[in-house]
Amino acid sequence: MAAVYPLPKFHFQVEWGGVRLGFSEVTGLNVETDVIEYREGASPEYHKIKMPGLQKFPNITLKRGTFKADNEFFTWWNTVALNTIERRNLIISLLNENHEPVVVWKVKQAWPSKVMSGDLKADANEVLIESIELVHEGLTIQNE
Repeated sequence: MAAVYPLPKFHFQVEWGGVRLGFSEVTGLNVETDVIEYREGASPEYHKIKMPGLQKFPNITLKRGTFKADNEFFTWWNTVALNTIERRNLIISLLNENHEPVVVWKVKQAWPSKVMSGDLKADANEVLIESIELVHEGLTIQNE
């Protein structure tokens, strides 16, 4: 019988607008539900009840190496004009050894709220990393 292992997290891809981009890190793939606490005055219990409230979706941060003449992050960020910005749906896929999706996160109506260049350091021996922080209006998870 073959051993069954959990999925490694290092083989993934990100698609936006039909384009696949390589990233070194993706964080913020979370879904939360606010808690509503309520107690009516005639309740025989001496505590509040807790009910599910609105869902929240934290920002997603994507990080990648900086490449010469690649302005994709800044171009998207600069689409803001008069309270509008280009929104994109993203598909983030964890891949198996055959490069097929096994877990897929679908992000709805994302747009960049922050673009960050990496720190410069004269004695560093590492790749310059840039990142983009995205706000969005929903996240679904499909475990294939």
